[in-house]
Amino acid sequence: MTTHPPTLLASFFAALFVFGSYSQSRTDAAERPPNIIVIMADDLGYGDLSCYGATELETPNIDALAAGGQQFTQGYCSASTCTPTRFSFLTGKYAFRQPGAGIAPPNATSLIEPGTETVASLMKRAGYQTGVVGKWHLGLGQGDAPDWNGELKPGPLEIGFDYCYLLPTTNDRVPSVYVENHRVVNLDPDDPLWVGNNRPDENHPLGSDPEVRATLKMDWSHGHNQTVHNGIGRIGFFTGGHQARWRDEDLADAWVEKSVDFIEANQDKPFFLFFASHDLHVPRMPHERFQGKTKLGFRGDSIVQLDWCVGELTSTLKRLNLDQNTLVVFCSDNGPVLDDGYQDGAIEQLHSHKPSGIYRGGKYSIYEGGTRTPFITSWPGTIKPGKSDQVVCTVDLPASLAALVDQPLPAGACPDSFNMIDVLLGTPNAKGRDHLLQQPNKGPTLALRVGDWKVLSYPDAKPRKHLTYEKGPGRYELYNLADDPSESNNVAEQHPDKLAELLARLDAIKTAGHSRPDWTEAN
Repeated sequence: MTTHPPTLLASFFAALFVFGSYSQSRTDAAERPPNIIVIMADDLGYGDLSCYGATELETPNIDALAAGGQQFTQGYCSASTCTPTRFSFLTGKYAFRQPGAGIAPPNATSLIEPGTETVASLMKRAGYQTGVVGKWHLGLGQGDAPDWNGELKPGPLEIGFDYCYLLPTTNDRVPSVYVENHRVVNLDPDDPLWVGNNRPDENHPLGSDPEVRATLKMDWSHGHNQTVHNGIGRIGFFTGGHQARWRDEDLADAWVEKSVDFIEANQDKPFFLFFASHDLHVPRMPHERFQGKTKLGFRGDSIVQLDWCVGELTSTLKRLNLDQNTLVVFCSDNGPVLDDGYQDGAIEQLHSHKPSGIYRGGKYSIYEGGTRTPFITSWPGTIKPGKSDQVVCTVDLPASLAALVDQPLPAGACPDSFNMIDVLLGTPNAKGRDHLLQQPNKGPTLALRVGDWKVLSYPDAKPRKHLTYEKGPGRYELYNLADDPSESNNVAEQHPDKLAELLARLDAIKTAGHSRPDWTEAN
């Protein structure tokens, strides 16, 4: 495990020594701590970007981040679904340790309790202005359900964020409204918002009704056939709040607008921004100006829209002369999926595109395609351009960013987050993780990578066929990723001792309650 220099000033001088002299503007910018932006894509696979080998589309803005910074070939998210990865990114804690940390339903209340140490609270304690814009999907409020017509608290502001502008759940789940800080935006009190688990009355139109389905602008394939909004069926039921409802096509513009506002408002002080994109999550309905930009259908068009979002953020930093003093981390919450409930052409228009690259599986799986995703760090003048094969993970960002700003981790905080800041900054000879736990939605299905070896552990030996993967019979699978990165040859029977060793290590991590060696329990 690497350690970071004891003071922020020392870290800057170390960077000067390693990477050479800065421009005068960089030296001036270094007088204050660096701004930090974490851009988390949604359902973006390892092979979905041109800088990671995609040939059917181009992502010039993300490619520019990679070309000017560190592009990781072994960068991971901590889970292959959204809520668990986002929980782990914020808390530095594997989501399987948290009851209820599976994919959150529409009426979920706050998953992260107030007072929990998060990457946002660590940054705030270090003097940063903190904001989150985009997809939340970690629940809001408390009790039986969120108070959609009142104060939606606790939420991001109770765990370290100063500002939030949110998609409260996901764009395929109700309610289809924006939340700013503690309130639904533009909600008319005379048209209250109701969200529930059951059809409110027999006249409430459903996407499963044949006459309604015939009018949809995007048809469903499975599961997304309850409340219809914007011509698209959703998961869950809601009524009212018509003035507050958004259009799918406008979501990316809203995230960029509010993020630019946040950056401009805080340009004279250090800030931390979590830009939580909804691209490429279903329903994929990019803005009209991006529709048809690729031959891959709306999924490919959504990748181009995501790339545009990244370009808008980076151009804002340049316009405000902040780019030389801003660390940008680009990652994804999980691997790719094609048909995730809508008939949007993702399969039919795939052509030769390989969303997971050479890796097996995707979203929902513990194969590499589910959690090995694009991972890029960029900080012009500080991070030397290059590619890294060191293992890093989104769960490591709390400890790593805290080290960057000289903020010690309190006892009990971030039990699975490792300080990888030297690796993220591209420091020569810095070492990444030697092991990493991977999970899908929730336990007991888990995988553990130790060095090049990886064990997959299922609750039983049944064959499984899911949206992005298929496994044969057998409770355990064992692979050597150096020899078999595509996980095509299960060698569990050939290496029983290695299998037993990794299963014992996995069990130890599960029962210990932490995996960070220097973690201490709170009093």
